[in-house]
Amino acid sequence: MAGNATTRFHDVSLLSVASTLPSRVTTSEDIEARLSASLRRLKLPGALLERVAGVLERRNWAAGESSDEATVSAGRRALAEAGVDPSEVGLLINTSVTRKHLEPSVAVRLHHGLGLPSSAINFDVANACLGFVSGMSLAANMIESGQIKYAVVVNGEDADEIQINTIRRLLNEDVDREGFMSEFASLTLGSGAAAAVLGRASEHPDGHRILGGVTRAATQFHELCVGSVDGMFTDAKALLKGGLDLVVSAWKEAAGEWNWSSMDRYITHQVSSVHTNAIVKAAKLDRSRVPITFPKYGNVGPASIPITLVEEQATLRKGDRVLLMGVGSGLNTAMMELAW
Repeated sequence: MAGNATTRFHDVSLLSVASTLPSRVTTSEDIEARLSASLRRLKLPGALLERVAGVLERRNWAAGESSDEATVSAGRRALAEAGVDPSEVGLLINTSVTRKHLEPSVAVRLHHGLGLPSSAINFDVANACLGFVSGMSLAANMIESGQIKYAVVVNGEDADEIQINTIRRLLNEDVDREGFMSEFASLTLGSGAAAAVLGRASEHPDGHRILGGVTRAATQFHELCVGSVDGMFTDAKALLKGGLDLVVSAWKEAAGEWNWSSMDRYITHQVSSVHTNAIVKAAKLDRSRVPITFPKYGNVGPASIPITLVEEQATLRKGDRVLLMGVGSGLNTAMMELAW
């Protein structure tokens, strides 16, 4: 049966959001220079990443930097900005796609790095590029139920290995145009880290209320985008169509319960100019209220929504309405409203 899952919160606020970005910049021009032999052999035009995806550059961790340390740094900053002592945190949720090993969880390293108490529940939540929003929703439910007082939701992504492996494979003589384009999305990925602190709205009147939102699944499309550190293989055309149909379906049903047609800001998952333009058109959004960060950061997976929110928060005013929205491989879509 088709339909949205709807959640409403009454006493939860986003207290702070922070990000840590790598210092090393990798331009699309540099990536295409490394792929020049294949581009010539396949007769593909230059500036492909810029023209098709709108990605000019992305960030990668430099020597001495890592996604785990950057995530801890973002978490410390978020806690300091929220005025919350680590000893008061009852929950840590890591939402990263990036993981160096299958176990233990990435969360345990971050729990230790942040100096959280032994009473703080910690675990990983994986939901592709919607992971951060899923983590916020889960944390909000635990705060609302009274189980915890404060939660930290974090994410750290490292795109280096998948891009190195992808470039190496795309240089093989047996790769044809179709094979090249099926891995094109891997070349748009970027690295970065983010963290958010959530707490009770009743105890933090200056916080940003999390009102709730909707999710919707179309898991018949679970094979359209499949990725690992070895590579990410995507049926871009089918993925775009399936994702748009899913967003529009969720949007139309949500209109009966939520007034999202005139938000002050739409913080979307950052994929490319094609995806952003398609969502703006399909949902009839005011383009001036849809900030973009993919031209300079690329697609930073689940971290892209909080990173974009960090970039935008200086322009937000108390009372502004903010919608976090995106589509994750699988396919799933999520929309979450904040009252700034």
